[in-house]
Amino acid sequence: MTSTSAKNNGLSAALVSNLQDVLSKRRGGNEEGVVSDGSAAEEAPSTSDSVDVSAAAQEEIDDSRPIVLVTNGDGIDSPGLVSLVEALVREGLYNVHVCAPQTDKSASAHSMTPGETIAASSVNIKGATAFEVSGTPVDCISLGLSGALFAWSKPVLVISGINQGSSCGHQMFYSGAVAGAREALISGVPSLSISLNWKKDESKESDFKDAVGVCLPLINATIRDIEKGVFPKDCSLNIEIPKSPSSNKGFKVTKQSTWRQSPSWQGVSANRHPGAGNFMSNQQSLGAQLAQLGRDASAAGAARRFTTQKKSIVEIESVGVAGKTDSRVKKHFRLEFVVKEQEHTDEDLDIKALEDGFVSVTPLSLLPKMDPETQAAASEWISKALNSDQ
Repeated sequence: MTSTSAKNNGLSAALVSNLQDVLSKRRGGNEEGVVSDGSAAEEAPSTSDSVDVSAAAQEEIDDSRPIVLVTNGDGIDSPGLVSLVEALVREGLYNVHVCAPQTDKSASAHSMTPGETIAASSVNIKGATAFEVSGTPVDCISLGLSGALFAWSKPVLVISGINQGSSCGHQMFYSGAVAGAREALISGVPSLSISLNWKKDESKESDFKDAVGVCLPLINATIRDIEKGVFPKDCSLNIEIPKSPSSNKGFKVTKQSTWRQSPSWQGVSANRHPGAGNFMSNQQSLGAQLAQLGRDASAAGAARRFTTQKKSIVEIESVGVAGKTDSRVKKHFRLEFVVKEQEHTDEDLDIKALEDGFVSVTPLSLLPKMDPETQAAASEWISKALNSDQ
């Protein structure tokens, strides 16, 4: 296994040491740093109709094993979450609970849904207690940790993933999976966010099971060190798994880069909304909502944002002076993120390690860390600006 120094990244030497021990024991003749899950999934999780939440919570069986809470950004039926939960249950070491979005909430960032009713429906996942939630990943973790949904008060670890697509660099600010882990950290619970560097036309669903086999030793080491009291406090780990998990080059402790996918807004014909048709057919009241929006639009205009299947449809209405409806202009746009080739030379950056085939492990903190030079320059500018106004 390969790793960089953890001294400046907030990752304890004890955790890295324990991870190395686990990997060496489980290597079993594989290449350096590569761990396979070694077994096939017993049975894929299936969903069932919703039941009374309080009744389901009361039926939970007392279990002395450490509680692990799992969420993600891609939805409860996504192969990344399914593969991860299957593996955790198969380990038999943890009391596994799941609280994940009912639908795909990728790129939802750290959004919540205040003032609206959130539905939590029980889901039948073999060996786990699970709920699908009509909200964001942050809603799921906030609800799961609140004591209103589950009978227990606090899990030993929150795991958010496995996300389909990289969450390196500035993509962390968009990622619903990273936000779920961050919400746990805000609530004082250690957390991991896990993403697979999914490549269109290259990756396949079985890659998620390989990814689970790679990161499972790190999950076990994390929980063991949490129980020992040696896991770094106020720290979350973002784990990025390369596109070919089974041939990874090992783990590398990294720093967050400034890499990001570029947003690309494309105009869409009013007669065809790619992806919007399915969304509208699933929303019975959408027509009435849009009609009300048109009636209530002011001279300043109104905008409504639709999110569906990792693509965003934004409808912008510009309304003229009241009574002059002929001046109304309606335009439709579609947002997609485009990956642009960038050169990365710093070996300690998450995106560089990922592109080189390593499993990137980046410690994250809730506290923004500004470099001393920028801090000094900003402080000097603020002082001058305030003095000049007096």
